[in-house]
Amino acid sequence: MRTRRLAREDEATLVEHLEELRSRLIVAISTVVIAGGVAFAFHGRILDWLARPLPPADRPVAAFSVAEPFSVSLTVSLYAGLLFALPVLLWQVWSFVAPALDAAAERRILALAALGLVLGAAGLAFGYEILLPRAVHWLAGYDTTHFRLLIRASTYYSFVASVLLGVVCVFELPLVVLALVSLGVLSSAVLRRNRRRGYFVVAIVALALPGPDPVTTLLELLPMWVLFEGSIWLAVVAERRTAKMSLAGAQA
Repeated sequence: MRTRRLAREDEATLVEHLEELRSRLIVAISTVVIAGGVAFAFHGRILDWLARPLPPADRPVAAFSVAEPFSVSLTVSLYAGLLFALPVLLWQVWSFVAPALDAAAERRILALAALGLVLGAAGLAFGYEILLPRAVHWLAGYDTTHFRLLIRASTYYSFVASVLLGVVCVFELPLVVLALVSLGVLSSAVLRRNRRRGYFVVAIVALALPGPDPVTTLLELLPMWVLFEGSIWLAVVAERRTAKMSLAGAQA
């Protein structure tokens, strides 16, 4: 199987490209399966880690069918396998498309990818350590006079996954803004001119996220405002750098 990354000067036929794509898909799928199998071997620890934000009185979560413990364990292990295999998956995608890019584009994409990984890790840590425990405790303790809470395993782990994924997506806001600026869809001038509207939209998004108590909403809102403001200044830096590179190219 061809998994060697082609150099820029290498030429390949359509059949060779398809063969390379097939081999990289096989590597990617095999990695996910292996990582998922390893995760399933340690699924008890993963489930404990995900259940940690719950109040002790609500642990362990309940299962309402015979197959639910196994199906939930398998689903969580597959998602964990995808997460663990993500570096290999990204490398396979990058190795396939990189030969078609010039050196400058390759450096920009690598920088954006590194920024995206850092922002995603920060979002995951923020969601798990700060947002999720407060949201879960507030929701689990809401109106205990009229409700006796039985937390279903499948529902709880889906809720955790959606919250963490949502927070990670929110933390990728600077990356999205930089990409739009690079494509010419946005500019730092437009962002600065509409700063107040942007802050208002960010506040609406924070209110829409899970965890509607005031403390949790504030914890969501503050980093989102910081990310939005940081996106504006990142756009300024990106535009200045692009202008400088264009001037240098014109002089050359």
